[in-house]
Amino acid sequence: MKHYKAIRAWAVVFWLIIWQLGAMALNQSIILVSPIQVLVQLAQLSVTADFWNAIAYSLCRIALGFIVGIIFGTWLAALSAHFRRIEELLAPAMLAVRSIPVASFIILALILFSSHNLSVLISFLMVLPIIYASVLEGIRAADHQLLEMAKLFRVSPVRCIRYVYFPQVMPYFHSACGSALGLCWKAGIAAEVIGMPRGSIGECLQQAKVYLDTPDLFAWTLVIVVISLAFEKVFIAFMNACTVWLERI
Repeated sequence: MKHYKAIRAWAVVFWLIIWQLGAMALNQSIILVSPIQVLVQLAQLSVTADFWNAIAYSLCRIALGFIVGIIFGTWLAALSAHFRRIEELLAPAMLAVRSIPVASFIILALILFSSHNLSVLISFLMVLPIIYASVLEGIRAADHQLLEMAKLFRVSPVRCIRYVYFPQVMPYFHSACGSALGLCWKAGIAAEVIGMPRGSIGECLQQAKVYLDTPDLFAWTLVIVVISLAFEKVFIAFMNACTVWLERI
């Protein structure tokens, strides 16, 4: 999975100071609020039940779309690697999903379905082609000599997956998950902003925009960033734990 260099505290402080000075110089809270105002607003929001309900609503649905996308993307990649016709059949669909703008998917989904689980569908569609392409590439990159030896010695399919495919595919899988994580969060929240399912973070953002509540808008944006980073950290830790466990088997 792709890792970024550690963010330095001094760099964060520098940009917070720039933000604070910019807000003070502009002196128009309806356009740009200061970091202090955002933190105050966030503190006020955090003591309400609606705040935590909105977080739970969006987090559960976007995470569900992400996980389902991983499962289906991996499964379809395995089928495509084994059956050429399935790969040829799925190629146009995967290309379409990757090429069509997120907004088009959202609008089309709103015409056909309710907005209640819209973020699940959009997150799933964003994750699916990324995982599919990377896992398929990883499978294709497996050592052919090892595969021939495994076939010669009649190694079971389970052991072949564990000792031949797994070490080769995991770097591709980790990288794909890193890319898909950020994309599914952006797309999922965008879907909620447009669809406005009741009780979601997207609805809170839309209401803050309609009522020109800039502190609320910035506070919810900060919440999205924090949740996204936290979810990524938890998922990475889970993936690393699973990798270590599988290596010990």
